[in-house]
Amino acid sequence: MKLREILKSPVFPASHKWGFRKRTDGYESDVTALVRRMLEDEAIHEDQRWAWERWRNDEGALRK
Repeated sequence: MKLREILKSPVFPASHKWGFRKRTDGYESDVTALVRRMLEDEAIHEDQRWAWERWRNDEGALRK
């Protein structure tokens, strides 16, 4: 994947409800459970992977 190619972030309707469940084998906050559930969506997973790769490989960020 070329980092110069911009991916379009997924857009969900405002009424979209994320059905998430907390793990029962230990403590998990609502936010952690929600993020874990969101990353199961392939579009979000790909978008976040691309953002991480871009951030990690951005030479300009090292010069600041």
